[in-house]
Amino acid sequence: MIITLAATLAAAQPQPPVLPLTDVEEPAPALPSILPMKERAALIDTILAERFETVLPAVMRAEGIDLWVLMAREYFEDPVTASMLNGEEFSARRRTILVFHDPGEGRPIERLSVSRYGIADFFEVTWDPADQPDQWKALAELIADRDPEKIAINTSDLSAFGDGMTHSQYELMMAALPDHLEERIVSGENLSIRWLETRTPTELEIYPGVVRIAHAIIAEALSRKVITPGVTTTSQVRWWMRERLSRLGLQPWFHPSLGIQREGMDGVQYDDMVIEPGDLLWTDFGLTYLRLNTDTQHLAYVLKPGETQAPAGLRAGLEATKRVADILRESFRKGEPGNSILARARAAAIAEGYDPSIYSHPIGLHGHGAGPAIGFWDNQQADPRGAGPVHANTAWSIELTTYSAVPEWGGQRVDFRSEEDAWFDGETVRYLDGRQDEITLIPSD
Repeated sequence: MIITLAATLAAAQPQPPVLPLTDVEEPAPALPSILPMKERAALIDTILAERFETVLPAVMRAEGIDLWVLMAREYFEDPVTASMLNGEEFSARRRTILVFHDPGEGRPIERLSVSRYGIADFFEVTWDPADQPDQWKALAELIADRDPEKIAINTSDLSAFGDGMTHSQYELMMAALPDHLEERIVSGENLSIRWLETRTPTELEIYPGVVRIAHAIIAEALSRKVITPGVTTTSQVRWWMRERLSRLGLQPWFHPSLGIQREGMDGVQYDDMVIEPGDLLWTDFGLTYLRLNTDTQHLAYVLKPGETQAPAGLRAGLEATKRVADILRESFRKGEPGNSILARARAAAIAEGYDPSIYSHPIGLHGHGAGPAIGFWDNQQADPRGAGPVHANTAWSIELTTYSAVPEWGGQRVDFRSEEDAWFDGETVRYLDGRQDEITLIPSD
């Protein structure tokens, strides 16, 4: 039985961040409450139970797989196995072998562990070393008893998420399998991707609040609380963001970025620099909370003495990027390859006179998540990594830039980057916690 989020909330205080989806981002939101570790683990287990009971059977049956084998070794986990650890587990134990079997006729998926240890109560432990000392023979016997038509294992030359079985584990398993079962081995790449990319109702319920935490930290970082123009360096801001996460008991999934564009300088400057009035700041920031990841890029302008707003050319540049983001969201089609969505969005944006670069990606249990890419910053054409279909009930980082000449900077070409996390329900793409509507302003006096 799935434990409902409502029941979790009733039993635990403070509550996890639960906010409605919105396309309007608060400019300086308050930081939501953060769950203590025990309550985080309980909610992770609630979500994992929901995923096992809903996502797992759906993806196995959609892909026509009746048995799926996952293998991991301690500290060397298959990405899928890592996502199945309960809230009190940090790694696989010894050699962990998980087996999912669909007995057919709508019966529940069997969740089996051919391992010395199970994972909480999510798996039935089927191996007793006292009865069968050879773990591989125990696995082979379990598979032979169920006589599946297709045995999926995680091997893929394209997706890291579907390539979790190591060569040594493959050889040992194949040596133990009866010959007639070897020909039934198929790649579990699509299973892995669909398991990882699909979000559940509970995950969707808490995801806007997770993004709100990121928005609140970014707003704090791009303010006079952290930045003193003429004094503070970009490196100091980056490390402030790292420290802020650490004090909240949260993790980044990449080191924060902070760059500067300045009149008379080419491109975005990534070196450690003192922040000055007149600078256009860009940050890229991502955190992990309740196993969900965020990925956000915002712009801020440091006002010169006497200024009350950013120059009109900079404001117009952000508006261009917002328009291209709208075009991209309108270009999503369920079941179409990411490459097709990229081509449609680019063609529409260019036809409206914009100079775009689109490089959006799925997000969820990983920052650069499982699923097809929609462009890359260094490749705006079709790419094998964008050949897979876009599915409903997936989360996305709507990540892109447009380039615009800024009159106030002598016509200098400026890069207006944006990234906000969103939800695709199969029909529309909505932001989880809105998007940056205006350039953030940082007073210089």
